[in-house]
Amino acid sequence: MDLDDARTIGRRVRQIRKSRAKSLVVIAGLAGMSKSQLDRIERGEVALDRLSEIVALANALQVAPGDLMRLPLPAPINGHSDSAIDEVRLALVAVSRRRPGGQVVPVEVLRERVRAVQDALHECRQAELASALPGLIRDVHTSLAAGRDVAELLDVAVLLHAQTVSHWLRIAGAPLDLRRENDVTLGYQLAERRDTPTALGLVACRSTRVLLDSGAFELARADLAVVEVPTTTAESTQLAGALALSQAWAAAASSHRADAEAAVEHAAELAARTGEGTAYGLGFGPTNVGLWQMEAMLEIGDHELVTALAKNLNPNAHPYLSRRSAYWRDYGRALARVPGRHNDAVIALHRAEQIHPHRVQRDPFAREVLAELLLCSRPGTVSWELRGMAYRAGLPV
Repeated sequence: MDLDDARTIGRRVRQIRKSRAKSLVVIAGLAGMSKSQLDRIERGEVALDRLSEIVALANALQVAPGDLMRLPLPAPINGHSDSAIDEVRLALVAVSRRRPGGQVVPVEVLRERVRAVQDALHECRQAELASALPGLIRDVHTSLAAGRDVAELLDVAVLLHAQTVSHWLRIAGAPLDLRRENDVTLGYQLAERRDTPTALGLVACRSTRVLLDSGAFELARADLAVVEVPTTTAESTQLAGALALSQAWAAAASSHRADAEAAVEHAAELAARTGEGTAYGLGFGPTNVGLWQMEAMLEIGDHELVTALAKNLNPNAHPYLSRRSAYWRDYGRALARVPGRHNDAVIALHRAEQIHPHRVQRDPFAREVLAELLLCSRPGTVSWELRGMAYRAGLPV
């Protein structure tokens, strides 16, 4: 069986392990887990939906974490997502070769276009966003190369790449190398060229996740530690809060629970000052702090706490529809690991998919949980909602 035919991370682990002629005992030991745990992961009985465990297994197998998390064969419902990713890749390659091939456009027009694609991102208009990004990337960099309004155009470019392209690539399931090109390479170049706390902070917020997905946990934490954003305005305070949430996730992935909790507490203090905000498209505020806390505790593996947090959180208070979908996805992931709550997990995941299909269909962790729910359901009891979600995510049903 070709590696692309392995529809879950666990199956990929099994295939790579066997191709390496390594036993369960050896790989489990190298990854810091028991033989029985790894066996259940490979069989699909336990979803591999914690980044720390994926990175540990990737290191044990001597492969990149992205090789385990990348999407398998395109799912039936994905539409033009993969072709849109290719178009964005071509635009980024053209920019890297200093031949963006766009048009020189006034900065105020580009600023409005970036605002429009951010709105599409937050409102889950995936097709509209995907169609607009390649041309916008080309036009922003062609205008920047013209040498007029450079400072303002750099602000526009940072906002485009750090808060829109980066987010879209991750939700669309783009390969990790492309996300690194946008976030870690191009994003940092733009931010360092602009050299303001805002530019550096915006890029650090997004590049953190790419570094973590690459297994560079300590590098991600070190990068965040050196970014300082003043809290003198409402906008800068929201950015500082978003950076604190990134620190919380990085600490959770590194298995530093106390640090993660301290970072969440600091973010909550800042959110109490700002209220629900929309500065820079971050959506920072009390609700977003709760959403990030849920995600951090999922990475820690405290599913009971996640369900308790979810009960006390109103996702509709968040200004962005996309983040409301994230709430239901993460609530569903937690419920799937609580005894007797599998049906509730399916309902929550289905609600997330209804709001934003890609949040479930192309998210590696959500797909893992769907696969576990399918396998663990008693014969004849699989609901049509679960079967349908699995089919749309490209899982065998």
